[in-house]
Amino acid sequence: MELESKLEQLEDYLNNMKVLVAFSGGADSSLVAYIASKVSKESLAVTVDNGVMPSDCIGNAIKTAKAIGIEHSVVEEDYLNDESFRSNPPNRCYVCKSKMYSKLVKIADEKNLEVVDGTNITDLLEDRPGIMVNYGKNIKSPLVKLGFTVEDVRNALKILNIDYSKSTTCMATRISKNSEITPKKINRINYAESFLKGLSGSDIVRVRDQNGVALIELGDVDKILNTGILNHIDSELKAVGFKRVTLDIGGYGNSKDIVIYKPCKDEKHKIMFETELPYTINIEETCKQLENLGNVKCSLEMGIAMLEIQERNITVFKTGKIVARRVVDKDDAENLLVKVLPSIRRNI
Repeated sequence: MELESKLEQLEDYLNNMKVLVAFSGGADSSLVAYIASKVSKESLAVTVDNGVMPSDCIGNAIKTAKAIGIEHSVVEEDYLNDESFRSNPPNRCYVCKSKMYSKLVKIADEKNLEVVDGTNITDLLEDRPGIMVNYGKNIKSPLVKLGFTVEDVRNALKILNIDYSKSTTCMATRISKNSEITPKKINRINYAESFLKGLSGSDIVRVRDQNGVALIELGDVDKILNTGILNHIDSELKAVGFKRVTLDIGGYGNSKDIVIYKPCKDEKHKIMFETELPYTINIEETCKQLENLGNVKCSLEMGIAMLEIQERNITVFKTGKIVARRVVDKDDAENLLVKVLPSIRRNI
């Protein structure tokens, strides 16, 4: 579907609604907030400051909301006071989003609004257990419903000339799972990322704290690849408590296809494409959702769901593998996946 058509459908979806936009100031929520501010009957953007956000995140969100022209408020709550979050369990993303969206739902109910967020279809390909909160709390995700990929969102914002923040994920995402989240770790990560942004001129910076070892991910690695700068970075980051400093030479922020394809020609099934999601699937719940799309056959014992849709076949395995059969080409397989992904329910 052309981007112009998707934007028209987004306007139609939000038209005359009364919405509370879960707003980080990042690309996705900025697009939803902008359209909502133009066409919705009532719109409010709310940002949750959970105490572990990048140092410039809240200020940038306030600035972006003002530029968009949407009413905006910031709600403060220090998540480090919550042991279930601070202990940094494998499902920390779910714990965090559950706390955050519970707060937003409460505000929305008081104001008779519906909560919408900026989750896009590409997000469903990543290991984000917090997405399950959307289903449990009935959060609307129009970008998923209309098949917006991350590239669609960026291109739309460019066309609409909307600036947005490039860094809106909380600092807790930088810390290894099961390693306690402490103010000391958050502060040194914040310092390291601010330092690297200033040194490199890049907005896209991540510093992962892997048990005291700093792993740097930078949008443009070339900007720091000389001995003098690398030694300077090493000294600065060790001065704030990192034991070692390392660099991911692959960089950060490179976009990817919505699917990593493994095409296989088969005379009986025409063309087959295969992809692998980075999480396991709850087949029973997925089967219930897939029934809205077409003819479904499921085997809980084998851990598979088989869907026939538009004369195509798609099989979802509990391991996360998805196989599309009887498709014409890569674009056909991608369009089919966009339809199916919102119905897939992962294990938390």
